[in-house]
Amino acid sequence: MKSLSFLAILSLLAITLSLTKASDPSPLQDFCVGVDTPAYGVFVNGKFCKDPKLVTVDDFFISGINKPRTPNPKTGSIVTPVNVNQIPGLNTLGISIVRIDYAINGQNPPHTHPRASEILYVAYGTLLVGFVTSNTDNRLFTKVLYEGDVFVFPEGLIHFQANVGKYPAVAFAGLSSQNPGVITIADTVFGSNPPIDPNVLATAFQLDATTVMELQTKFKK
Repeated sequence: MKSLSFLAILSLLAITLSLTKASDPSPLQDFCVGVDTPAYGVFVNGKFCKDPKLVTVDDFFISGINKPRTPNPKTGSIVTPVNVNQIPGLNTLGISIVRIDYAINGQNPPHTHPRASEILYVAYGTLLVGFVTSNTDNRLFTKVLYEGDVFVFPEGLIHFQANVGKYPAVAFAGLSSQNPGVITIADTVFGSNPPIDPNVLATAFQLDATTVMELQTKFKK
């Protein structure tokens, strides 16, 4: 019985440890400014740590997120990320931010962030936003947001934003990862390289294979 109890404790510890590693790790030092080359030799969360004696204030800084960018004509939106790739000092801190510019009728199409929850603030404009729960019930939570409104998207769930106003819109979003990742559903499914077998997607989306191949052509990069 004692051996069984010991095995049960080990199993519980293993599960707990796996859960604690499900998000960005908490730093055990003041900072670990990320660099791609092993200048210092300590490797943390996908980056080597810059020698702390060589760290400067600019490793924690970037400017220009106030400047608008031209939306992508395909979706009518463009995302300006500020993550560990733009600010090396974000390494191990578990946060990032993006600016999203929306043209009239533009949208940030259905997508997920595999490593982050998101909190969205509407700087100006009118956005229809929403997310869908997992396959237990596929419940849609959706709301129209106006200037000054804030909305939260849980980690990993498919979500979207669409400009339903008469003017361009801008939003800023904070994410709970230094590098949250993004999986845009249509781009990933229909634009994979090499393409997914059209018959597989035809069954999954209840379409005919010809329609699937047409979609694959549109999303091919």
